[in-house]
Amino acid sequence: MTKRKVILLLNMGGPNNLSEVKIFLNNMFNDHRIISAPKPIRRMIAWLITSRRHKEAEHNYSLIGGKSPILGHTHHVVKALSEHVDADVHYVMRYTPPFTNDVLQSVASYDEIYAIPLYPHFSTTTTLSSFDALYEEAQKLGISEKIRTVDRYYNDLTYNATIVERIKEALGNDNESEFELIFSAHGLPKKIIDHGDLYQRHIRANVYYARRALNEAGIFFHNTHLAYQSRLGPMEWIRPYLEDKLRSLKKKKVIIYPIAFTIDNSETEFELDIEYREKAEAMGFEEYRLAKAPNDHPLFIQTLQTLYYSMHV
Repeated sequence: MTKRKVILLLNMGGPNNLSEVKIFLNNMFNDHRIISAPKPIRRMIAWLITSRRHKEAEHNYSLIGGKSPILGHTHHVVKALSEHVDADVHYVMRYTPPFTNDVLQSVASYDEIYAIPLYPHFSTTTTLSSFDALYEEAQKLGISEKIRTVDRYYNDLTYNATIVERIKEALGNDNESEFELIFSAHGLPKKIIDHGDLYQRHIRANVYYARRALNEAGIFFHNTHLAYQSRLGPMEWIRPYLEDKLRSLKKKKVIIYPIAFTIDNSETEFELDIEYREKAEAMGFEEYRLAKAPNDHPLFIQTLQTLYYSMHV
């Protein structure tokens, strides 16, 4: 009898519409992997942050279509991957629908469940948070033994080839030696890294592999850099900050690659493509180009396909 298999693609999620912005913010800041305070205090902090930020966040989402772009891009990934594997494919969002418990209940009768995070780098705030929700629900349903997963793939050759292709798309027919390249990663508070989170180590390693892949492809930028975006609040975050990095560049032509993300979202399509573009223009940049995340690029679909088959025993 043929076993029924399902692949679950795990991601943070994003509002499906403006009315979900509050849900997204409140769920995210109630996550103990994001804010480690005791539950009653965390709830109060989440309420305060959501109350202060939701109007601005709603405005920002309205500038990119009234919802997070992560949803449409993920639909395309699901469709493309479904055509290359012997399994059904669903996606699971951490903070907005479709939630982990709803999806896992709907696939509980499958014989094998393969969970692939759409985070290429391991972090307690992303990968482990998604695994928390996944295994908590799986334990309730008594299906934990059906689940297989992978927790990182930043060093995968095909994945890094995807990065090269996206950067080449942004470069077009221009001479790369005239451009600076910044790998921009989502930041984290420094204290999370100091407590042993592997994220920054994996990001730095990914930059190494991506640079090597660019060099092997014969692509040599004037210089390549790593910086971090999305800083929030007064605490110290990992550096260098993207704005500081932009200000320090000698060349006034730059390509930004969002190395922390496999799927374009508000941090790429709003923060990088609107906010930082405005800052770069104010700094006198002649060219500011944003490369796309992997999304449904054939090489990324191939990466996910390989990850799926590598989990078979």
